[in-house]
Amino acid sequence: METTVAVLGGGAAGFFGAIACAEANPGLTVYLIEKSPKLLAKVRVSGGGRCNVTHHCFSPAQLVQHYPRGGKQLKEPFRQFGAQDTVQWFEQRGVQLKAEADGRMFPVTDSSETIARCLEEAARQAGVRVLTSTAVTSIMPLPDQGYQLQLTGVHAQMLAVRKLLVATGGAPKAESYAWLQALGHSLVEPVPSLFTFNVPESPLRELMGISVPLARVVLAGEKLDYEGPLLITHWGVSGPAVLKLSAWGARRLHELQYQGTALVNWVPPHSEETLRQWLLTFRADNGRKGILNNPLLGLPQRLWRTLVEQAGIGTETRWSELAVKLQNRLIELLVRMPLAVRGKTTFKEEFVTCGGIPLSEVNLKTMESRLHPGLHFAGEVLDIDGITGGFNFQAAWTTGYLAGRAMAA
Repeated sequence: METTVAVLGGGAAGFFGAIACAEANPGLTVYLIEKSPKLLAKVRVSGGGRCNVTHHCFSPAQLVQHYPRGGKQLKEPFRQFGAQDTVQWFEQRGVQLKAEADGRMFPVTDSSETIARCLEEAARQAGVRVLTSTAVTSIMPLPDQGYQLQLTGVHAQMLAVRKLLVATGGAPKAESYAWLQALGHSLVEPVPSLFTFNVPESPLRELMGISVPLARVVLAGEKLDYEGPLLITHWGVSGPAVLKLSAWGARRLHELQYQGTALVNWVPPHSEETLRQWLLTFRADNGRKGILNNPLLGLPQRLWRTLVEQAGIGTETRWSELAVKLQNRLIELLVRMPLAVRGKTTFKEEFVTCGGIPLSEVNLKTMESRLHPGLHFAGEVLDIDGITGGFNFQAAWTTGYLAGRAMAA
């Protein structure tokens, strides 16, 4: 009993916690318990199967700015184990990471299997005992210290442990946290984060697959906007601009029941005024050019044609012939195209929960519960979530590492 530690959850945070604990104190018996038959499921599908391990942001002060919830509290944990430490951790185990132009970091193999195998091998070498298809149905605090776990499934048994790490991930329904509430912990209501917008009446439906490298998306009537790449899908709009907006606005969008108007500026940094000035000069120099077949400002041909048609401009119209009223309509569509959002679609690979165990109930130096000594938390079960780009994995590595080291002490 004295030397047994259990980690619940076979994802990124659970593996990192179990490895950190077993490596720091080889005398411990460390169990990693996963209720499904699969380990590291999210690691394997993330980043389109490439695994966006972390972000090339090595300053804790800058790193925390990418977390809609938990950022402020993560500054000190990131000083203990940040993105640079993650890169070194994997390099020491034979996995090189590379940074892309937007800062996202992937294994040089471009395969998430590289990361999953590295974690599994590190756990094996550290002596972690992995139990899959095994669920924990109850946690009973023991009178002296530690916890009694009721395991069901393949490895059904009663297991007494000295320390316990809960790294079970996020869940969309409050009921999933009932067993932690039974221990006295409170819950910040879980709602989805990182989702795309459903636009069933979208005038862009036929343009599925077209993307622009930079668009600005604003939620009408709200203080919510984000700039970034935007992708047109068969159900609406996606891409980093929408996903990141959904993360910052997760709670508000939930309150709005995912109904509203997204205003898209296809040509930032232009505003209505600067675009009008720019067009004045352009028209003076290009009056003879036809409008429909000559896209402006780097916009994709098919998107440009759709915007021109939506503005009511004739197929043969030249710039010199364009009526002021139609030009105003085109400018409006370029800087403020309204899309009626009617629901969301989960971005499955990066699905993240906003909410969980409140950080006020956790000692962020050790990830230990302030209510129960020896009970630790890591990863998405906590009320921490980042935008897309490797930030959620970094929070998992950091909190898992700190929890694991603390349990080993």
